[in-house]
Amino acid sequence: MLSKDRVIIVGAGPVGCTAALILVQQGVPVVLVEREPELAEDLRGSTFHPPTLDMLDDLGVTEHLLPQGLIAPTYQYRDRATGAYAEFDLSVLKSHTRHPYRLQCEQYKLTRTVLPMLEASGLAEIRFSTQVTSIDQGRDSVTIAIDGPNGPEILDGRYLIGADGGPSMVRKAMGIEFEGFTYPERFLVVTTKFPFEDHLENLSYVNYISDAEEFCVILRVPGLWRVLFPTDPDEVEADVLEPARVEGLLQGLVATDTSYDKAHITLYRVHQRVAKSYRRGNVIIAGDAAHLNNPLGGMGMNGGLHDVFNLCPKLVDIMRNGASEDLLDLYQRQRRDITIEFIQNQTMQNKKNMEQTSEAERLQHIADLRTMLADPEQAVAFLRRNNMIDALERANAIT
Repeated sequence: MLSKDRVIIVGAGPVGCTAALILVQQGVPVVLVEREPELAEDLRGSTFHPPTLDMLDDLGVTEHLLPQGLIAPTYQYRDRATGAYAEFDLSVLKSHTRHPYRLQCEQYKLTRTVLPMLEASGLAEIRFSTQVTSIDQGRDSVTIAIDGPNGPEILDGRYLIGADGGPSMVRKAMGIEFEGFTYPERFLVVTTKFPFEDHLENLSYVNYISDAEEFCVILRVPGLWRVLFPTDPDEVEADVLEPARVEGLLQGLVATDTSYDKAHITLYRVHQRVAKSYRRGNVIIAGDAAHLNNPLGGMGMNGGLHDVFNLCPKLVDIMRNGASEDLLDLYQRQRRDITIEFIQNQTMQNKKNMEQTSEAERLQHIADLRTMLADPEQAVAFLRRNNMIDALERANAIT
């Protein structure tokens, strides 16, 4: 095998691992380079949308994920002050997807499912504890310098996929501008065993809760609830993470006589950014390396997976069938345009809805949602849009 017949993938998160699996299942060898010593146990992404489950099913992955997660046939938009809510039933999408539900399953379970499949393929070379130090392009190849357990080395391949997250070394090395903005407030995520379902009426596994001062999201994963709060942008990190402060946030949501059992606490910044270009020659970026958005709607990880389900068949067609590299420009048009037009706008609107200050307007929004959901045609259209089916189909229709 010539090294130029393989694809280098930087980053072994959900997007990088899935890209590798798509390629090896089509007979294209890969080198997967990851700077960490093992797969990350990242608790951020935990919602798989219906079309994502459909595509992962085509790889033989969904059947392994389902037992590791929770099937969420409904999700809710709730008002914190009054308890009013609208519930969205994904079963109305049964003629639009093979998986008319969301799966609540931590994203690290995807990478841990895919890794053994890569190892069994015989076509994946996996390099952990390996940092990419430089990238150079030839006319029809990419060469990278790496530093790993065996010291400095040089690797080359026909193409390189940068799936190395928001701080992407690949994107920076290619000089690609990351346009957009960062929200002033940070998001605090607390994972707890507290049984919110016993205290909040008819709670779903996925709940977006609006409020004038402190909206939140309550998500269920196996054995745990994850609660996301916005924080005061003027508050220093140490104060936000101070145990009494975190406890106060949870007690404000549901008051109890005892302290909450907190399994995990994370504070992170939230961005709305899209790379100015998804391609420089034979280097292509995908996932968080190409776009970041707020988590309200669960579109970040899913959008990244949709990137590589679009990109990798194009690489296979070029490498195996001699198709034109114009397909890589088509990838950029299809995925970048839809990210700006749909995913960015939708997630920003989700945030605006949840932080609406007027109670009357929040309740009117819920009433409008209920009216819309009572109409089967409108309900299907809304759920197709909010669960990324429309975005995926519209992206694939771009020429």
